[in-house]
Amino acid sequence: MAATSDSRRSNLQQLTTLEDIQKGLQNLCKEEARVNEELVVLLKQQPDMCCLNSMVPNLQMINNDAAQLAGMISFTSTLAENISSKVRQLDLAKSRVTVCMQRVEDVWDLKYCTDGVQTALQDEDYEKAAAHIHRFLSLDENVLRMSADASEGSTLDTSFKLLHEAQNKLQMIVHRQFDAAVHCGDVASVERFFKIFPLIGQHKEGLAKFSKYLCAQLSDMADKNMKTALSTCAGDKRANVIFADTLTLLFEGIARVVEIHQPLVETYYGPGRMFTMMQHLQKECDRQSRKILDHFRNQRNLEMKLQQVEQSLYQRTLSSTEKIEPKELDPLMAEVTLLNARAELYTRFVRRRIMNDLEVATQNEDAKAANKEEVDKLITTCELSRQMQELIGNYIMMEEYFMHEMVTKAVSLDLIDESALTSSMVDDAFFIVKKCVRRALSSSSIDGVCAMLNHACSILEQDFQEVLYARLRQGMPSGFDFSQAYNLVQSSLQFGKLQSSDDETQKQKTAFLTTLNNADVSCEYIQTLKKSLEDDTAKMYGHVNDQGSAKLQSCLSDLGAVSTRFTDVLEFGFSQFNSGVLKPRLRPWLDAFLSVDHNITEDDFSNYEANDPWVQTFIVNIDNFLITFKSSLTSGNYDSLIRHLSNEITTRLEKNVMKTTFNRLGGLQFDKELRSLVGYLTSVTTWTIRDRFARLTQMATILNLERVSEMLDYWGPNSGPLTWRLTPAEVRQVLSLRLVLSSCCFTVSPCALIGRRQLLLYGVGLILFLPAPSLVGDNFSSMGWG
Repeated sequence: MAATSDSRRSNLQQLTTLEDIQKGLQNLCKEEARVNEELVVLLKQQPDMCCLNSMVPNLQMINNDAAQLAGMISFTSTLAENISSKVRQLDLAKSRVTVCMQRVEDVWDLKYCTDGVQTALQDEDYEKAAAHIHRFLSLDENVLRMSADASEGSTLDTSFKLLHEAQNKLQMIVHRQFDAAVHCGDVASVERFFKIFPLIGQHKEGLAKFSKYLCAQLSDMADKNMKTALSTCAGDKRANVIFADTLTLLFEGIARVVEIHQPLVETYYGPGRMFTMMQHLQKECDRQSRKILDHFRNQRNLEMKLQQVEQSLYQRTLSSTEKIEPKELDPLMAEVTLLNARAELYTRFVRRRIMNDLEVATQNEDAKAANKEEVDKLITTCELSRQMQELIGNYIMMEEYFMHEMVTKAVSLDLIDESALTSSMVDDAFFIVKKCVRRALSSSSIDGVCAMLNHACSILEQDFQEVLYARLRQGMPSGFDFSQAYNLVQSSLQFGKLQSSDDETQKQKTAFLTTLNNADVSCEYIQTLKKSLEDDTAKMYGHVNDQGSAKLQSCLSDLGAVSTRFTDVLEFGFSQFNSGVLKPRLRPWLDAFLSVDHNITEDDFSNYEANDPWVQTFIVNIDNFLITFKSSLTSGNYDSLIRHLSNEITTRLEKNVMKTTFNRLGGLQFDKELRSLVGYLTSVTTWTIRDRFARLTQMATILNLERVSEMLDYWGPNSGPLTWRLTPAEVRQVLSLRLVLSSCCFTVSPCALIGRRQLLLYGVGLILFLPAPSLVGDNFSSMGWG
């Protein structure tokens, strides 16, 4: 402390200038502030420090207890370490004793096996000898040599030598005895020695020999079946599918072999060995199936028929005599699909059996994935799969030709039955398409099904649909103009006689309406076919993966989209009908509306009620017109006819209304006419008609207003749920159709009109004030309409 004061005093003596003194003062002030802050902090801690003084005795007790506890823990730890070290020593001694005992047992087993295998071989007890060899093979020869002392070394070497010689000798005996049993056909001996192979460490050799034995049996059986098939007479009921039956027998034989011998393999060779055995069996299956399919191609003249089909497909100009008859291909394609279906069933069986065996053998997911790839490779690259892919390709080409030719034939032989709404070609064409696609489904080939669905869409869209378009382009006769009459005379002269124009017209009318019905029924048939095929694919192809399922769904969706193309055909047909029949027929009936006065008195209104001047006659004409078509059209086409009729009526009638003037009673008369017309059309169809007459109904509503101000009850915010189909300009145009019986003038404040109203002059001395540009938000002047 004294040293500190001395140093400060010396520092003060060094302050000789005013500037140094001021800096020293500032430093002292800062130090004073710091010391004050520390003092404040210490003073705040003074109560806590007082509490600590009271806690000191307790801390002393805690310190003593902790020291006592530490001593106890140290003692316990030392005791535990001593005990655990002794236990570890005991475990080590026990493990060494166990290893020693195991070595002793191994040495004893080695000597026992050496003596036992010699005796067993002398007694020809090969199972017992194999058991001794199996025990010997389970011993670690290197460990036994290392653990043996010098005095036992020569003895172990002798034992190992004798056992190796016995192993080789037993292997030779087992191979020889197995081959002899196979040669003699001794099934029991074959199985006996097959069980010995894994005991002597020859799993692969045993499976290979046993598989070769099974393949020989399959070959003999397949040869017998092939001879039976070739000797089958043509009149036999199974003659058309005899090769499919022969291939099925081959697959059933392999499946029977797997069913019988899989438990044997799993028991004596362990799980996971069926894949090796199946590889050998599949090679034999490939050889035998190739023989069967070669005979199939030769006996059925497949190559020649394929050449004819290919020429017919790519050379459309060939005459019918040069083409192969499609019906000749029918049984051939049925047998091809059956062949592929049987092959697909067989491959699914093989895949399932192998995968079940491999899943038991390993639980590792990576190993399972690798095994699955190996199994898929075996199935997809085998000769059977390649031949079936080639056969399905041939089938697709034949089926395409068959479908095209039969649909073309159905069109060419089309007959119109007066008792039916459609012609024969619709049922015939869709029966053929359905038959071909279902036959493809029965093949169990996803690629084949998708190809045939695409061909079916193509034929329906291009060939069949174009026939309907061509017939509809001829139009619906409604009378003859000069060019039509000339064409009729020319065609009649070609046949050597003049035909009756009425008969020819009726034939054209029937042909046109039948074509419309054909298009409508085709839409329905396509949707029915799509739904049926979806159900069939769900049942028959439920086992396919996501990729195959997506392909099927895509092709089925394309088939459903064809229905839209036929809807376009219908629209085209009705457009022809509208221009050729509907418009010419309706025009004079609707134009008669213009000759009816709608600026009427009360006497005229009463007279109209008793003797309607227009609408009842119009309804009778429409009814007579529709009666001639109702029995000739399908329900869907009849509803479409009503729809087009309603559209044409509303379009034409709107134009005629805009050419007519009305007073209050005339508006009421028009409303009655409109209600009668809508009521009749509603009664003759199942579709709603009122929405098509919405514009005319709103016109009638406007023409029935007593005052202009009533328009606010229907327009703008007061319209409620009513949706106006008329624009503001059309509303003003309809309002202009109303006439006032007596001329009058309305005085309106000019200030109310500036920028908000237009002056529309109608008649002499009549001024109506209408909003511009919109009716919404404007106030009509209160004015009467007479």
